[in-house]
Amino acid sequence: MELKFLLPLFLSLSSLLFLAHANKTPTATTDISWWCDQTPYPEPCKYFMNNNKNTKFQPKQKSDFRKMAVKLALERAITAEGNTKALGSKCRNHREKAAWADCVKLYRVTIEQLNKTIDPYTKCTDFDAQTWLSSALTNLETCRTGFAELGVTDFVLPLMSNNVTKLVCNTLALGAGDDSGGTTHETSGYYKEGFPSWVKPGDRRLLQSSGVTANLVVAQDGSGNHRTIKAALDAAGKRSGSGRFVIHVKRGVYRENLEIEGSKMKNIMLVGDGLRYTIITGSRSVGGGSTTFNSATVIVTAEGFIARGITFRNTAGPENHQAVALRSGADLSVFFRCSFEGYQDTLYVHSQRQFYRECYVYGTVDFIFGNAAAVLQNCMIYARRPMDKQKNTITAQGRTDPNQNTGISIHDSRVMASPDLVPVLGSFRTFLGRPWKEYSRTVFMQTHMDSLVDPAGWLEWDGNFALNTLYYGEYRNSGPGSATGRRVGWRGYRVITSATEAGQFTVANFIAGRSWLPGTGVPFTAGL
Repeated sequence: MELKFLLPLFLSLSSLLFLAHANKTPTATTDISWWCDQTPYPEPCKYFMNNNKNTKFQPKQKSDFRKMAVKLALERAITAEGNTKALGSKCRNHREKAAWADCVKLYRVTIEQLNKTIDPYTKCTDFDAQTWLSSALTNLETCRTGFAELGVTDFVLPLMSNNVTKLVCNTLALGAGDDSGGTTHETSGYYKEGFPSWVKPGDRRLLQSSGVTANLVVAQDGSGNHRTIKAALDAAGKRSGSGRFVIHVKRGVYRENLEIEGSKMKNIMLVGDGLRYTIITGSRSVGGGSTTFNSATVIVTAEGFIARGITFRNTAGPENHQAVALRSGADLSVFFRCSFEGYQDTLYVHSQRQFYRECYVYGTVDFIFGNAAAVLQNCMIYARRPMDKQKNTITAQGRTDPNQNTGISIHDSRVMASPDLVPVLGSFRTFLGRPWKEYSRTVFMQTHMDSLVDPAGWLEWDGNFALNTLYYGEYRNSGPGSATGRRVGWRGYRVITSATEAGQFTVANFIAGRSWLPGTGVPFTAGL
């Protein structure tokens, strides 16, 4: 058996061992080492804990040790970030520089997420903590991926040989409540009256009202406050406070690459004149020298982002391979009646909790991908005509650890062929997804599937890789492509028959949607 298959098995068994023994009290002689032995990676845990001058007390229960483990991961991540920055001058070419720049950014965000988890001034539920730790681990994996896809892996080793990934995996194992795959926690405390404390009552009407009162207006003809979206975002970043800030983007094609990042950009809302009329477009791609991570036309990581009535487009074309229209790592983000248009890797649901309602997604290869906890509800998913000899794969979910509370849930939607694929439908096979990472997790529930969906349903990534450790499920789907009689026979695939099992992937449970979605005003179905 190859190492890549042994590692997930070891991780899973280690997590189960921890859960079985975490409530036992160690003897006086076992101290830190006893606790470390219950984690997936005990050796770096012992080494850094025993050599850490800040470790001054013995943990009496799992919550104490978990806090110590997060602090340790944070300290090591800060050291790693400094070492990473210092390597910038050693980049030998544009591709190394591009991948390196992504890693600097990803380490910075990782530090922010680890810090939030233990910050006494941040109200943090167990569900929040597991989300932020999952995102921190995803960031480190994304750093590695950038070097691999640009063909400069020899440069990544000094960046990643710092044990931060293993230490974050340990923190995730300490917080996992079960290994069933479902996230059935509703959050409490941080939220008031059914929506987050930062959402004002008036905001809930914004998304559905026809006349939105905007703080700024963008219009190419000069009739607004700014002619470009970037100028409006720059102005929004200078505002005082972090309350909801609405930018109305009037109809037009905006050729801009946008980044909505950082604490100053929290709670931004972009409102277009409809997905047919307000279009943001770019053409960055891996073929053009970008990493997938940085190829997106629009990048959003600031918490509480909302978009309505906008098309996000990448026009690089199938020949340039990975080319993202939108990348979101924005926690508690919402996209309502938006469209995402590209070919390979169109919609990058990178990390955190995300909700898509009544949206359109167009693509070919892995065109909904990433490692967020993402629910797409009442959406229209269109497979386009790929390049010759290519297969369409709708999803490529990227969960690398069994304790990450992440996955892609597609609920009450439609899977169809786009107009350019319809005439040649017999020449190309279309699959629901393939396993990008070891614990890839995707479900299709109560969704209509047209005849384009291959009878096998799902496609291998690389031989037997992840077929036993993935979680792919189908629940009460309909249409000619939904028949499960000839589906794959992998151990990780299942036809879900239990409403309780399917319910783990609903808005209410998978992204704790009842806690924060009411404040956005977006319609949603909480359960099945």
